[in-house]
Amino acid sequence: MKLQCFFFILFVGSFCTAQNDSTYFYYDKSNPIINLENKINNETNSSSKNWLSLIYHSRSRKADSVSKYLRLLKPTTFSERQKAQLDYFNGYYNYLIENDSLSLMHFNNAFKAGEKHNDSLTVLYSLLGLSQTYDYNQNNHYNKDYLDLLNEYSVKYKNTNFQIFQKYLEGNYHLFREQNKAAVNSFQHILNYKLTKKDSTILSSVYNSLGVLYLEQLNKPDSALIYYKKSKTLFKAKPELDNPSNRSLNYSNIARCYELLNDLKNAEINYLKADSIELNESVLSNKSDNKDNLSRIYHKLNQNKKAYQYLTESITYKDSLNTEEQNAAVAKYKESFDNEKLRADNIEIDSKRKRNKVLFITSFGLLLLLGVISFLIRRSIKRQQLLAEKEGEIQKQKVATLLKDQEINSINAMIEGQEKERQRIANDLHDDLGSLMATVKLQFGMLKDQQSNNLFDKTSNLIDEAYTKIRSIAHAKNSGVIAKQGLLKAVNLMAKKISEASNIEIEVYDFGLESRLENSLEITLFRIIQELTTNVIKHAQANLITINLTNHGNTLNIMIEDNGVGFDTTKVVKTDGMGLHSIEKRVEHLEGEMVVESAKNQGTTIIIDIPL
Repeated sequence: MKLQCFFFILFVGSFCTAQNDSTYFYYDKSNPIINLENKINNETNSSSKNWLSLIYHSRSRKADSVSKYLRLLKPTTFSERQKAQLDYFNGYYNYLIENDSLSLMHFNNAFKAGEKHNDSLTVLYSLLGLSQTYDYNQNNHYNKDYLDLLNEYSVKYKNTNFQIFQKYLEGNYHLFREQNKAAVNSFQHILNYKLTKKDSTILSSVYNSLGVLYLEQLNKPDSALIYYKKSKTLFKAKPELDNPSNRSLNYSNIARCYELLNDLKNAEINYLKADSIELNESVLSNKSDNKDNLSRIYHKLNQNKKAYQYLTESITYKDSLNTEEQNAAVAKYKESFDNEKLRADNIEIDSKRKRNKVLFITSFGLLLLLGVISFLIRRSIKRQQLLAEKEGEIQKQKVATLLKDQEINSINAMIEGQEKERQRIANDLHDDLGSLMATVKLQFGMLKDQQSNNLFDKTSNLIDEAYTKIRSIAHAKNSGVIAKQGLLKAVNLMAKKISEASNIEIEVYDFGLESRLENSLEITLFRIIQELTTNVIKHAQANLITINLTNHGNTLNIMIEDNGVGFDTTKVVKTDGMGLHSIEKRVEHLEGEMVVESAKNQGTTIIIDIPL
């Protein structure tokens, strides 16, 4: 489940603060950053300038700069209220560097001091930070106890803005625990407030969270698509939201929805938009994800060359990302070591205990660093294995394609052999059996004087009918040579011969068949028409057959109708009657469709659509 945990500094700023306090006035993101920059440039007092710089870099989430100004500030000159606020910024700094224990300690100190000195905003901001600390009891993000406290104090201080913050964090709390109904209720509660254009930041965050909820947990990509598109429309209303990282992530989310809806074309378009946006090195992983997504989409579209290209680019980005992560890990533990050394210089403590402490922290850092490097190496090996597996899949597809071509060639050879065999059988049937039946009739005529006329006439009629049917079937089986005449001429010749040899009239109508089709396809289609016509002659008791051939460009439509006695289609299909099952298999082999419509005493219509 792809969920991300953002700190509240992303949300603060959509609302105006209620308390008249310059610290939170400038910390509020609804106040343009240029105002704070001007204030810093015009400030002459060094202590005030450092304090404003601390606020400025906290808004920018620059941990190194925040650390610098925390060290420069001298708390001994601060009021009790400022000390409480300084504790809050210490907590926020430790949150940025992922030091959970110190973050929790400073936020708690700020909360208690703010409550003691009736500083409502420090109380609320501290609870906002505490609500987002990691819950180690549940091993999950966000802390329910502090969320409940935030709700209690935001109601106590009648601060609607923080009530909205609390509902948003509560929705995320449920989202991370897959408590989907409760999460939806929390987010929908926010949408019930009368939010304005300046509230676009919190509104965008709510839409994104609802998108994640419906996409990843409720498996409703259509609903998720609505919320991701709503979030996109807010970029114009709030320029701070319209940054490359947000736009790339939004396009990627929209593309994922289209992908799950099997709209691969729109998925491709939006993944390409996401990939086209230039991202800085801090979000290199997003660039790698975009390449992975495009590789997957082109694989689904059977564009394997492009799929392989983007997969290769993804691996290149991930290898670069691994190097940066390793460098960042080394810098992080170096900074931790330097901070410990600085504290040792500022605080007079026992030198032996300090050396042991530094040694312990350094050893632990090196062990952890080795663990990180080992993990990254294993992950890189796993990626290489994944690439090899995908290359194997591509090779399998190539082999499958070759086998398919061989199968088609075998089928064409079989059809040619069947054509020759049909020609031979038709000739034998017409020349041998036909002439034999004619001889029998002549010899039978010699018995006329010795038999009753009535019996003679009946028997003679039966022989005439048998002879007629044999001639009709023979002509149907030997109607033209497809390779020389083409499908349309062969069908017309078959219709003419059968009409001349029997009391069945066959009408042929065509459209768009001026050009020949591929020879083996014409042979197969003619044999299907021939077999269906033979079925009518043998079973339908019809006197009219209509054959319609229509070329629609990308499909060929064949419709054969008769005015015979009809039949129960369910019974005939289930028992493989009249060779219909065999014909249907031939149509399926051509990737076509066949529909049989018939009823007792209402004739039969057979419709076949073959892709070209």
